[in-house]
Amino acid sequence: MRVAVTYENGEVYQHFGHTEQFKLYDVEDGKVTKEQVVDTNGSGHGALAGFLKDMQVDTLICGGIGAGAQEALAEAGIRLYGGVSGNADEAVKALAAGTLSYNPNVQCGHHGNHEHGEGHSCGHGHEHGHGEHECRHGNCGR
Repeated sequence: MRVAVTYENGEVYQHFGHTEQFKLYDVEDGKVTKEQVVDTNGSGHGALAGFLKDMQVDTLICGGIGAGAQEALAEAGIRLYGGVSGNADEAVKALAAGTLSYNPNVQCGHHGNHEHGEGHSCGHGHEHGHGEHECRHGNCGR
């Protein structure tokens, strides 16, 4: 199994479409046998599914992800474990052990008519100020 994790500073990055790096893990018999960090080279959203397929990834761990990217991953045959946060290495170890906590219904509300507030499932937290992503809903509290 080859697992990709949206990656930033050792953590699971919380916005799939804006991730600049993936950490790739080869997992065999429940153990990580190889790790490497790869740059997305400016690919975003739908193009990332093709990027992952080209890297022979069959499983993705990420935070928030929009419906279009989820569909692209499904078409590429890549299993999705979304709604994950925390340390990337620990998330992969948990997946290999069958104990990963994830959200099978993860959505990133930035791609729909969704208001931020209670029930916001993007997991962005501090991510609203990272430059290229602006909240378009007007009630993010910034």
